[in-house]
Amino acid sequence: MSARRRAIKAAVIGYGGAFNMAKSHMADMTRVGMAPVAVCDVDAERRAAAEADFPGIETYGSVEGLLARSSCDLVTIITPHNTHAELAVKCLEAGRHVVVEKPMAITTAECTAMMAAAEKRGLLLSAYHNRHWDGCIVQAAEKIRAGAIGGVVRVKAQIAGWRRPGDWWRSSKSISGGLLYDWGVHLLEYTLQIIDSEIVEVSGHMKSGIWSTDSPWGEDTVEDEGFVVVRYANGSWSTLMISAIDADPEQYFVHVTGTKGSYAFGPGDWRLTTPGDNEIVSVVKGKCPPPEWWRYYQNVADCLAGEADLIITPQWARRPIHIIDLAYRSQQAGKALPNELVPPPSQPAASTGKARLS
Repeated sequence: MSARRRAIKAAVIGYGGAFNMAKSHMADMTRVGMAPVAVCDVDAERRAAAEADFPGIETYGSVEGLLARSSCDLVTIITPHNTHAELAVKCLEAGRHVVVEKPMAITTAECTAMMAAAEKRGLLLSAYHNRHWDGCIVQAAEKIRAGAIGGVVRVKAQIAGWRRPGDWWRSSKSISGGLLYDWGVHLLEYTLQIIDSEIVEVSGHMKSGIWSTDSPWGEDTVEDEGFVVVRYANGSWSTLMISAIDADPEQYFVHVTGTKGSYAFGPGDWRLTTPGDNEIVSVVKGKCPPPEWWRYYQNVADCLAGEADLIITPQWARRPIHIIDLAYRSQQAGKALPNELVPPPSQPAASTGKARLS
C-alpha cells in the first residue's frame, strides 16, 4: 500500500442510524488504507455513536465547522437525497474531494452543477455506486459480454411487492425525489453496464394515490409504482419497474433477453436459458459471487494517490439520474422525452477523472 494512499484523510457528513451506512463507509475506507478522521452530524446522539464506534474521531455539529477546522481531504455525504447537491458544492468550493451517496442528486441540473464545481477546482467527484461490484451484475456482465445470450435485445429490471411506505424520509417525495431514487438507481446502473449505448429517449409512467391515504406524508408520499422505458441508439431497450402495489412479483431482479437466449439474476442466484434444436431448451442455474463493495473506495483511494483512473465518474453517475429525471418529466408531459446529454458518457473504464491528492 502506497504512502500516498495512507495519507488520504476522510470525513463523513451524516451518521444516521438507518442501515449503519456511515459506519460501513468508514470501515471500507479503513480497509483500503484511508484514514477516517471526522464525522459531522446535527444530532448529538449520533455524534456520540460515532465516537463510540471510532474512538478518537473528530465530531462536528455543522458542515461549516467541519470544513473550517478539519484537515480532511475527502468528504463523503450520507444525507437525505434533496441535500446532496447543495452539500457537495459547498464541500467542493471548500477544496475537498467529494463522494456522495447514491443517488448522486435528484435532477440532471443538480448533477451538472456539482460536476462544474469539481471541474473548476480539479477535484474528485463520485457517487457511491457500491453495487457496481455486486457479484450478480459483475458475473452477468461478464457472461453477457462473452456472448452467452448473443446480442442484447432488452433488459427488464424490477423490484416489486405489496408494502406500505415506511414512516421515514425515504417515503417523502420532496425529500427522497420519489420511488425510483432508491433501488431504481441501482437497477439502472446495472442496466447501463449491460447496454453500452447512447440513450435516445425515455418514457415514464407513475401511479400515485393508493398508499398516500395511509401515510404520514399525505400527498407528499412517494409513488405507488413507477415504470420507465428507455430506448437506445443500438436498437435495444430497457424497462424499469419499482412497485409497492404488486401482489405477485417476479423471482429475479433483472431479466436480459438476447438473440440467442436469456439471462436472469437476483442478488443470490442466476439462470441462463438457451434454445436448442427442435425447441429443446437448456436451463443452467447457479449462485452469484459475493459482493465486493470495498472495491469502490479502493478505486477512489487509488485515483487520489495517482495510481488509477476513477471508475464511477460523475458523468457515469449522472446517467441513471438523467433517466429518472426524464421519466418524471415524461409523466407530466404525457410523452417520451429525448436524451439531453450530448455526447453520451461511456462505460466506466479508463475514465477522464484526473483528480489527485495534492
